[in-house]
Amino acid sequence: MGLRVLVVDDVRAALDALCRLLRAAPGVDDVRAAPDTVSALREIQADPPDAVFLDIAMPGLSGLELASLLARLNDPPVIVFATAFDGHAVDAYGIGAVDYLLKPVRAERLAEALTRVRRMVAARAVPAPRAEPDTLPALPVEAGGRTRYVRRGEVRFAEAQGDYVRLHTASGAHLVRMPISRLQEYWEDFGFSRVHRGYLLSLAAVRELRSDSVGGMLAHTDAGDVPVSRRCARTLRERLLAAARGGERRAP
Repeated sequence: MGLRVLVVDDVRAALDALCRLLRAAPGVDDVRAAPDTVSALREIQADPPDAVFLDIAMPGLSGLELASLLARLNDPPVIVFATAFDGHAVDAYGIGAVDYLLKPVRAERLAEALTRVRRMVAARAVPAPRAEPDTLPALPVEAGGRTRYVRRGEVRFAEAQGDYVRLHTASGAHLVRMPISRLQEYWEDFGFSRVHRGYLLSLAAVRELRSDSVGGMLAHTDAGDVPVSRRCARTLRERLLAAARGGERRAP
């Protein structure tokens, strides 16, 4: 579908001239006219347009004031100012207008403004990505009759111990009743990688990769070394490289 636009101007000749140009412009399907800002508000409330072309100097509510009101809407139209005065451009762009046309408006200049309008309309049509809930950012740890919370960012690696995991941090280790497979489900998208059947490793904690005495790989952290299985070694290297380049989706 083409653009639906509303033109607002209290000077009839200027209103008609801009409407004619818009109706002749490619990609514009519907052009409506309003002779004042009050009529414009009614039009916008009844059938919201994609864009509003506004004069500035109008009796009652000015074009700048109307644009400020429209900017507060949940889904505001794109604003383009069309005026005989060049002294309001800073205010216009400050409100969020995508263009500022000087009268008499030329067809070439209008085409540029319509291109900006289409880009803005298209950008608004793309739904914002849904934020995924941050599940389990910390784990409760019981010690000495007290409960403290170990934050995910403190954990260098988790070690499986049956139905428990031992969380290794720079300040010590903490035992939590949870299988490592379940913890992996919660933390894998937040900078952790399963590098061994019994270990879940924080990518941010890795200082270097080392070879062990039998030709295997160890990931060195300030809380200790973590064995990396041959099956997981390539994936770990790729994820570390992506993290170094800023490609990891989440950090711990």
